[in-house]
Amino acid sequence: MKHKNLLLSMLIVIATVFVVSACSNNEAENDTTNQKENDTEETDNDNESVHEEGTNNEADEDKEQEEQEEEVAKQVDVEYEIHPVDSSVIPINDADEKVVLLTIDDAPDKHALEMASTLKDLDANAIFFVNGHFLNSDEQKETLKKIHEMGFVIGNHTMTHENLTKVDEQTQRQEIVELSDKIEEIIGERPKFFRAPHGANTDFSRQLVEEEKMVLMNWTYGYDYFAPYQDAEKIKQAMISGEGPEVDVPYSLLKPGANLLMHDREWTNAALADIVTGLRDKGYTMVDPRAIKTIE
Repeated sequence: MKHKNLLLSMLIVIATVFVVSACSNNEAENDTTNQKENDTEETDNDNESVHEEGTNNEADEDKEQEEQEEEVAKQVDVEYEIHPVDSSVIPINDADEKVVLLTIDDAPDKHALEMASTLKDLDANAIFFVNGHFLNSDEQKETLKKIHEMGFVIGNHTMTHENLTKVDEQTQRQEIVELSDKIEEIIGERPKFFRAPHGANTDFSRQLVEEEKMVLMNWTYGYDYFAPYQDAEKIKQAMISGEGPEVDVPYSLLKPGANLLMHDREWTNAALADIVTGLRDKGYTMVDPRAIKTIE
């Protein structure tokens, strides 16, 4: 009987040892499995991070390349210059003579962005001469940025459209330089062209504009600021023909190199597409302002 009890006790001990050993092995296997899973997750995360970093770098490189290509696309050969007396566009060397320069003054008031869109759709270039009093709100500044980003050249038309011949030199400086500062703040570059309100310059303003490295220009003809031509149909005919009989211009001022003055006005906006088409029908090309010689 004693032998049986001893044998039973030994069997119980052996079974207990076996169970404990099995549990230990299972725990070890679970620890190993968990460690492998953790290692796999860390490796996957590392791979994902490397992939994401690589993707971001590639995106940055692509963006940088696109920006460089855009800058190259913006570069245009200099083929023209502005006549110092009559502001007409003069070809350099063998450039096309039958061109006109489109300019839009008093922007961006109410219609400048729509006018820019019209010109963009027609692949017609122009200079938008802006006033500082149209650049006070965030919305106005954003409008100017959009016009510039569409590829149009921005010109200086003074802060408040002041007649420069009726103010002192300090005020003239403020009118001109402060606007160039504001334009640069908005679009990232200073204007290269200047047009005085009413075409009225002084010796001081001319010198200052040159110091500011801007090309000074007036215009060859323009009619939309005269009351008889504040009508879409009438301004269309006047700009295409070059004639303004209702303001004592019964002959045509349209000629190769003509510098055409228009404004950010409702009637001009309505007629703009027809004006461009009509001039092209007469064989004229809209000169790219970036092809005009500037002061470096």
